[in-house]
Amino acid sequence: MPEPSQLTKTAPLKEVSTIELAQALADRLAITPNDWHRLKSNRKARASEQATAALVFLLKGQPEEALARFRQASGWLDRSISAPPCPTHGDHRR
Repeated sequence: MPEPSQLTKTAPLKEVSTIELAQALADRLAITPNDWHRLKSNRKARASEQATAALVFLLKGQPEEALARFRQASGWLDRSISAPPCPTHGDHRR
C-alpha cells in the first residue's frame, strides 16, 4: 500500500480498496510516540484515533474489536474517560 501522503498521487482513489483508505486515515490520525505527551488528553485527537481504528477493524470483519474502539472514541467525546498518568513518570502524588 502507498504511504498515506502518496495515496492520491500514485493511484486514483477508485483503485484503492476501502480498507486501504481506512488504514491510511488511521495511520494519519494515530498519535505517534513523539506526540503522546502533547496529545494524550486531547479529546478530539484521541477520539479520532480510536474511531478510525474501529473503522479498520470493522472493515476487516472484526466487529468486537471495532466496538471496543468505538466505545473508547465515544468515551473521549462524552468525557467519561480521561488519560491516565504517564507510566514513565510515575505517581508524583506520593
